[in-house]
Amino acid sequence: MPTSTFFNLNDSKRAKLLQAAEKEFARAPLPQASIANIVKLAGVSRGSFYQYFNGKEDAFYYLLKIHTDKRRAYFLKLLQEKDGDLMASMDQVFRTMLIELSEEEHLQFLKNAVLNVTHEIEDSFTELFLGKQPEVDAVNQVKDLVDFKKLNIDNKQEFFHVMQILTSVTFRNIVDQLSRNLSHEKAIENFRIEMDLLSKGLSKVKKQV
Repeated sequence: MPTSTFFNLNDSKRAKLLQAAEKEFARAPLPQASIANIVKLAGVSRGSFYQYFNGKEDAFYYLLKIHTDKRRAYFLKLLQEKDGDLMASMDQVFRTMLIELSEEEHLQFLKNAVLNVTHEIEDSFTELFLGKQPEVDAVNQVKDLVDFKKLNIDNKQEFFHVMQILTSVTFRNIVDQLSRNLSHEKAIENFRIEMDLLSKGLSKVKKQV
């Protein structure tokens, strides 16, 4: 997270610094991104940058959090609009992200993040759906909006694991679409096949009591 010095900046200066950082991370993945380019674009000294962030990683993951928080709010809104239908909401999130990542230039930052995935980036994507773990309130916020009558889930622990599975499927399909340059139609087809398999279940053997 940025330092308190960063948050004490006025809105204009904070926005300019974040815009400069996002532009640089859109130009190059995190390992190749340059602090020198960020400070030049922002019109601040290198020393000032380190008063605001511990390093470029700090700036990168703060920007990623801003983006994931925005999409998390969209996911929660979808759950409300779709009467708690989890699968339909996940499907719409996937479709929306495909469009955003391929058509909106300012989201080149997110595209670079997705195509150069690390464990930390995957964790950030998980937070989009479940919040930052182990924040119980964040999980409950999603859980309280889900219509469990539409799901074959017995308890909260199962719900958490189901969300982990759905998140992994969604994230991997987004990476697959971008890395293989699949058409939206093909990417949606692949995603829906996997989601349908999860909806139906994989085993024909009845569970013994």
